[in-house]
Amino acid sequence: MLKKSLAIALILAATFSDGIAQNWKPAGDKIMTPWAEKINPNQPHPEYPRPHLERKNNWKNLNGLWKYKITNKDHSAIPTSWDGDILVPFAVESALSGVGKSLSKDQALWYNNTIKVPKKRNGKTLLHFGAVDWKCDVYVNGVLAGSHEGGFDPFTIDVTSHLSKNENQTISIRVWDPTSDGPQPRGKQILNPHGIWYTPVSGIWQTVWLENVPNTYIVSTKHTPDVDNSVLQFSADVSNALADDQILIEAYDNGAKIAEATANSGTSINLKLNNPKLWSPNSPKLYDLSVKVLRKGKVVDEAKSYFAMRKINVKNDAQGVKRMYLNDEFVFHYGPLDQGWWPDGLHTAPSDEALKFDVIKTKEMGFNMIRKHIKVEPARWYRHCDSIGILVWQDMPSGDLGGNIWDMQPGKIRAGKHDKDRTPESEAIFRKEWKSIMDALHNFPSIVVWVPFNEAWGQFKTKEIVNWTINYDKSRLVNGASGGNFQEPGHIFDIHNYPDAIMPDPNIYGDKYVLALGEYGGLGLPIEGHTWQQKDNWGYQSFKNKEDLKRRYEEVVHELWRLIPLGLSAGVYTQTTDVEVETNGLMTYDRKVIKISEQELNKIHSKLYDKSLVK
Repeated sequence: MLKKSLAIALILAATFSDGIAQNWKPAGDKIMTPWAEKINPNQPHPEYPRPHLERKNNWKNLNGLWKYKITNKDHSAIPTSWDGDILVPFAVESALSGVGKSLSKDQALWYNNTIKVPKKRNGKTLLHFGAVDWKCDVYVNGVLAGSHEGGFDPFTIDVTSHLSKNENQTISIRVWDPTSDGPQPRGKQILNPHGIWYTPVSGIWQTVWLENVPNTYIVSTKHTPDVDNSVLQFSADVSNALADDQILIEAYDNGAKIAEATANSGTSINLKLNNPKLWSPNSPKLYDLSVKVLRKGKVVDEAKSYFAMRKINVKNDAQGVKRMYLNDEFVFHYGPLDQGWWPDGLHTAPSDEALKFDVIKTKEMGFNMIRKHIKVEPARWYRHCDSIGILVWQDMPSGDLGGNIWDMQPGKIRAGKHDKDRTPESEAIFRKEWKSIMDALHNFPSIVVWVPFNEAWGQFKTKEIVNWTINYDKSRLVNGASGGNFQEPGHIFDIHNYPDAIMPDPNIYGDKYVLALGEYGGLGLPIEGHTWQQKDNWGYQSFKNKEDLKRRYEEVVHELWRLIPLGLSAGVYTQTTDVEVETNGLMTYDRKVIKISEQELNKIHSKLYDKSLVK
């Protein structure tokens, strides 16, 4: 049982149902990361999960041991008996869940937990989920409190009216996830894992938490930097606001207030800054932000956040070639394809320390960018990118694959039918989740490029989706179709090629689009004792020792370097880590071996950022 917090403002406390932490152990016999053995099953991932709307004194983490049961899909009643314990927030298929069982489209996964909420309570009680894959029905004390569809976006359910007068409250959750048998966004998951397709992830896979808020409270904020005018554009969604309520925002630099602005609730605010320091990978400057709701001068609700001032746009260089400019300076974007998978937690890192480890190592290796590949991470991952200084290209997780004509001729655009005909239901699912993902991630300054489609995987109505993405967020660039089936519009023409570095013809496309190599490399080296399986591992080009791998890696980076003066503006190397049977990572899947040292990689990469390459 968890002890009730002594914090005055904290009115929420939880006890995990009958699970006994010491009985938990990882399932299966796959390799594990170093962080797995450090997990506290009483409360994994204890950190506050929402960096941009912090109310740290009135929340309670509900991660830990819950009861679970796998039933027939048509089973609609809350179970009265359970199969055992599951460690939240790890997917049921993962080792760290303690279960390690697969889920088919004909089954449902149920969770159950008992929490305590003090009898005397004011305001509203919100139940937050970082992510649940895929369809989720939430019951409080046996009554349906809310539902959600979407495997990668956070959601919240107001459970106030469903709480009993007693302290004990029962939360039951039903999840249905068809994985590759459904049209929903799923990324690299597949029911029959092989090659570049990985083990399914079903159910809760990010932090679950309770929050007590006033009756009038800040639901969300949106802030967008306007570097040219030294302004932060700000708006807030406030629930149950009165007509005369005001929003006060205050900016701080190392504890000192540097700016403030007030406006009526429901209106936008322009926060004027005096000579703000700009955010970049070389100088990841962040400012603290205080947000308050005022009623007749008194604070009704308040939360903490942060922001950065940075600008990403497209301009012509001296040769008339389109380039990406960060804060009005050309910066070559170079980073790894980052799948964000873990051998023990699948979509879920074993700890926040592990989550941060990949970002730190990427920066130490001399990369300045990460392409987050058809997966969305917990909010804290983007917070780490913001503070460490890494540019992020954010993919939309793909789904509803097949049915496209895939044109991947390097550097070519071929006329013809490229888009898939998706059902209205499939289209609606994509549009809803893509908007939700963009909304949830908008405030993270490290994200500079949105990528709606990858290699024609479920690609549909390309022009319409890309145009919508451009118009919905004008503060970022859009790479509409990475690696195949490129169509206008969009800011970037992105091709894929393995293993060598190539680029689109700058004489044809360089005056219209930023030219990028969205995937290349894939040089493989299996390390004995650190592979997902003993044999049949692979890379796009495989090697037997670190020396040969390094020699070949230096060659492909040199090829990339030669293309920069010719018009190439970005390169993405496959990949950060090995993933399941893929052994083409710069690190092993368990993160225990770095195949080329950080120092060597940093030295190899340094020449890519030579500003004299582009005039």
